[in-house]
Amino acid sequence: MMFSHTPVLLKECLDALNLQDGKLYIDCTLGGAGHSKEILKRANCKLIGIDKDADAIEYSKEILKSYKGRVTFIKDDFNNIKNILQSLNIEKADGILIDLGVSSYQIDNQSRGFSYMAKDALLDMRMDKDQYLTAFNVVNEYSEGELIKILTEYGEEKFAKKIACNIVKTRQQSSIRTCGQLVEIIEKSIPAKFKTDGHPARRTFQAIRIEVNDELSCLRQTVLDCASILNNKGRLAVITFHSLEDRIVKHAFIDLETSCVCNKKIPVCVCNKKQEGKILTNKPIEADLSEITKNPRSKSAKLRVIEKV
Repeated sequence: MMFSHTPVLLKECLDALNLQDGKLYIDCTLGGAGHSKEILKRANCKLIGIDKDADAIEYSKEILKSYKGRVTFIKDDFNNIKNILQSLNIEKADGILIDLGVSSYQIDNQSRGFSYMAKDALLDMRMDKDQYLTAFNVVNEYSEGELIKILTEYGEEKFAKKIACNIVKTRQQSSIRTCGQLVEIIEKSIPAKFKTDGHPARRTFQAIRIEVNDELSCLRQTVLDCASILNNKGRLAVITFHSLEDRIVKHAFIDLETSCVCNKKIPVCVCNKKQEGKILTNKPIEADLSEITKNPRSKSAKLRVIEKV
């Protein structure tokens, strides 16, 4: 199993977490263990690695075998972070990392059906292969209205109506089974003059992947949950890869840093909201040119960091 993932913004993440010996860190998106391995190398700490992809867990166990006794592996969705810690009888952590990127393994492995470049791959896109919903279900079973909504909201696709219409027309003849078939529909739905901003299927595939894996609906609450289980001075670092994710994380951080949300006309605070965090990145940290050259997928990465107070 060739599960690999080049860790994005690695040095920046390690610095952001303020790693110290004897502390507990959580990698919410274990992937290929790129970030986790360096965390364990840099500090004599303990680590909880979470991923809902069974392949990622198995690969990471092999990669991190020399750190046996310091790592706990959990196959679960990081949205369940509070329940996960409760099941381990752990109350607090000292640093948490969330990398919201899709791993190189998932993109490049045709059997996972994530990539618009994988012509013959079956539509799948599940990060958790045990779940029912796949990209095939979304493309072949969702109504035209539902498809328009997903492509517009999750893909910010200007031609969502045309693409959805052509998907419905095509599947009336026979099911749309492969990534290549879907790409053909998308390409014929977008006028040539608008095919200059990257691959024409990029936004549609992003939208369907987000829907399949329910990537956004719980993200805000998960950020708030992660902050709530940090020790004082503990840090939460989140890497996003598109504007929808980044916007959610940004506003969640602002909410954590805000102490009072009362109407300005009220002379005394009655909301009792306390500041929970201090934002350490007024602007998100982005990959430099040398990293982008080595790993083009890092180009859209943005790192935001908040410290518990």
